[in-house]
Amino acid sequence: MPPGDQNDADLGLPGAGRFIGTIRRKPLTARRAAGIIGSYTVIVTFAGGLVGWLADRKDFPTLGDGLWWSLQTVTTVGYGDITPSSGSGRVIGAFVMISGIAFLTVITAAVTATLIEAARRRLPRPPASEPPPEFMREVTARLSAIEGRLDELAPRSDD
Repeated sequence: MPPGDQNDADLGLPGAGRFIGTIRRKPLTARRAAGIIGSYTVIVTFAGGLVGWLADRKDFPTLGDGLWWSLQTVTTVGYGDITPSSGSGRVIGAFVMISGIAFLTVITAAVTATLIEAARRRLPRPPASEPPPEFMREVTARLSAIEGRLDELAPRSDD
């Protein structure tokens, strides 16, 4: 089976195949990419808090503590009031941190792409044809003047 043709059972998540199919059917825009990565980040934040609480009850005695730690980790704030001391907690934290950094990167790129596209639409488009002949004559004349001046400045060899 080609990659990407997996069904829900293969992915182990109910509705995952439908979600992936929807992503593939619609054209990807900066706004849709931001929505996808935003949704992913919310899911990772919640899952990180839940898994952290389930895997490390010593450092995260309540689900609220796990969610608070995950939220401050994904936002890269990291107050330090709750930190994992176990290896598994740190691995979960690393995954949540990388997701938070990716979220910030994608949002920044989406905003930048939107601003560039808006500016591109406002600017007049240059004609697809060659530059106007008068422009080319001016450039040629200026280049000829520069070449002439360089020839005058070049040292002469008397043979």
